[in-house]
Amino acid sequence: MATFTFILGLSLGLIFCYWQRLQFNKQLKYTLSSSSKTADLEPSLPMTSLVRRELLALNQQCLEIELQAQIQKDLLDRAPIGYLQVDADNQLLWCNQQAIELLKIDRWQPGQIRLLLELVRSYELDQLIQSTRQQNEAQVQSWTFYPSQHSLDRAKLWGSRSIALKGYSYPLPAGQIAVFLENQQPLVQLSQSRERAFSDLTHELRTPLTSISLIAETLEKRLENPEKRWAQQMSKEIARLIKLVQDWLEITHLQANPGQYLNYQSLDLKELIFSAWQSVAPLAVQKEIKILYEEGEKIFLEADKSKLMRVFLNLLDNSVKYSPARGAVEIKVERQDDKAVINLIDYGSGFDEEDLPHVFERLYRGDSARSREEGNEQGSGLGLSIAQQIIQAHGGSIEANNHPETGGAWLTLKIPLRRTI
Repeated sequence: MATFTFILGLSLGLIFCYWQRLQFNKQLKYTLSSSSKTADLEPSLPMTSLVRRELLALNQQCLEIELQAQIQKDLLDRAPIGYLQVDADNQLLWCNQQAIELLKIDRWQPGQIRLLLELVRSYELDQLIQSTRQQNEAQVQSWTFYPSQHSLDRAKLWGSRSIALKGYSYPLPAGQIAVFLENQQPLVQLSQSRERAFSDLTHELRTPLTSISLIAETLEKRLENPEKRWAQQMSKEIARLIKLVQDWLEITHLQANPGQYLNYQSLDLKELIFSAWQSVAPLAVQKEIKILYEEGEKIFLEADKSKLMRVFLNLLDNSVKYSPARGAVEIKVERQDDKAVINLIDYGSGFDEEDLPHVFERLYRGDSARSREEGNEQGSGLGLSIAQQIIQAHGGSIEANNHPETGGAWLTLKIPLRRTI
């Protein structure tokens, strides 16, 4: 009986194993038939040969993929821009040599996986990565990077202690983020060098222009027409050049030392704006332009009176100059938290759309309809730039748009109520 049971069990086991093998071969045959490399050879080669051939093909594909990955990694490592990649937990998976130099990373070796925050203390970089992960789309951000204390000695060996960076981030699968870093420090240094050179030039121009102006005034007194008119025109152009030089020097000083040239005092904002309006009133009366002032509450702020007066003179002069006859200039003032918000709106032709991103740039004068209107001459291209520098020196901001209802220029100023610098 025991022998019969043993033989029966053995038979059943062999039958089950044979059935399992048939099922495996069937599945293997189906898998191999779906491969373009073995489908045509299936009828002519045994199963073991087909499997061996497929394994060799897969192994070759893996080698090619590894080779391509290594080539791309080598290219990134030699790229002139920085590259780093972090996982879903913000652990640094890999970075190239340029990123190591830009971010002053001195405690990481290839193959290590460490928190990026342990290696690089940069709030802006962390925010860029987090924003990219949350929005799941590419982001761009510029900032000035300052190395942490433990990297200062090495930073001195590499050069400047701070560096201007621009980061481009891209979301990857599994929550990973890739960041490309562009070194913008050479552009910053070039711009600073250009500004210094231009500032030196304006300093040198001021003295001879003043001398030429005095000579022109003397000639006006001694000449008769038509020569006298020529001397008067020359005096006018010299005065314009002197003003251009003075404006440029003012911008340079404000940009280099924002708070040094400000004399803070308590100001009534409405009183300041109407004082500036009185200075442009003669032109406004001539064109029959009125001011429409709207204020939610009386606002006082701490600021430099003369500098803010310069801002409103520039802005109101532009608004009156570019407004049509019998028009209006709207000024709406309100308080938002710790800032005074001033919206200045005119009824002119506004800015050309392509000019809007550049209206605050120095010496920029677009081919705007505002400049082509009858009787309007283009200025030096420094008025709005000076206004921006003064507002920024106070810790505020200024923005230019075209108003959707009037079609004219719409300038929004935000000025802190208290001294911030």
